[in-house]
Amino acid sequence: MIEARDLAKAYGGKQAVAGLSFDVRPGTVTGFLGPNGAGKSTTMRLMLALDRGMGTCTFDGRPFTAYSEPMREVGALLEAKPFHPTRTARNHLRMLAAANKIPMSRVDAVLGLVGLADVAGKKPSTFSLGMGQRLGLAAALLGDPHTLILDEPANGLDPQGIHWLRSLLKSLAAEGRSVFVSSHLLSEMALMADELVVIGRGRMIANGPVEDFTRLSVRNHVLVRTPQAHDLASLIGARLAGVGSVQASAAGELTVTGLDAPAIGDLAFDNGIRIHELSVHQATLEEAFLEITGGSEEFQAHARPQSPQSSPPATPPATPPATPPATATTPKDGQS
Repeated sequence: MIEARDLAKAYGGKQAVAGLSFDVRPGTVTGFLGPNGAGKSTTMRLMLALDRGMGTCTFDGRPFTAYSEPMREVGALLEAKPFHPTRTARNHLRMLAAANKIPMSRVDAVLGLVGLADVAGKKPSTFSLGMGQRLGLAAALLGDPHTLILDEPANGLDPQGIHWLRSLLKSLAAEGRSVFVSSHLLSEMALMADELVVIGRGRMIANGPVEDFTRLSVRNHVLVRTPQAHDLASLIGARLAGVGSVQASAAGELTVTGLDAPAIGDLAFDNGIRIHELSVHQATLEEAFLEITGGSEEFQAHARPQSPQSSPPATPPATPPATPPATATTPKDGQS
């Protein structure tokens, strides 16, 4: 169980993290989301006492610094390649195992678990980003910890690797562990996470089950196709009484919020209105995330200004044609 309370940190007078409090329960994967610059990495460093700041964070009731063999309690991956350049992958893990009194047999076990058994004797400096991530995960799992804190663990992984990571983290949570993971891959987080902590500019935006996060999105609506759209819109508007909306999205189509599909279907049936389509659009995690964090982006892109070279040349003012002399012309034979 992770319990973070009032975490705060400022850099040069700028508040990077401001009073964050949340829990990560055993048996769950909790996704940690936020735009770039939101303070996610700083929050994770505060949780592990790697940065000085305000607030507290405990793991099963004790702060990280209270554990004499911390890797047995908390496994962390905060950087892609925190490895000594001359040690092999196996020796890197053996050094960590020795410092935490972890059996050496565990080293080869985790190398096999993350798919690096065949390159255990190679130096991590030769690894790709994805391979480096796998070795970082091996280090996080080395002590068979109850808690995992992972910052962008899918970074550099190919689609097969991302699928493997998702299955691994869900299986670890199913064993009763607390898994706290940040990611920008929102479609993947929608498949993996049970709960969410969403921050922006260092402040809490949302915290709770994934279903609640998407359920509250204004992107949720019911699409109705009917040849009697005007009549049905009037009935729905009266039923909504200002709570929700009904809009004509195209000819013969209505977009409805505030009334579910069964209620719309019953209303149409009771009034003899034919329905050609009645479908529910559930907001994706990406849609809900963009909606709720739109005003908290640290870095916002703007439209690319047009360079002078690419600008179309100015069109000179049109010159009226010269007035032809007022002389009569006799058409030739066969012309008119």
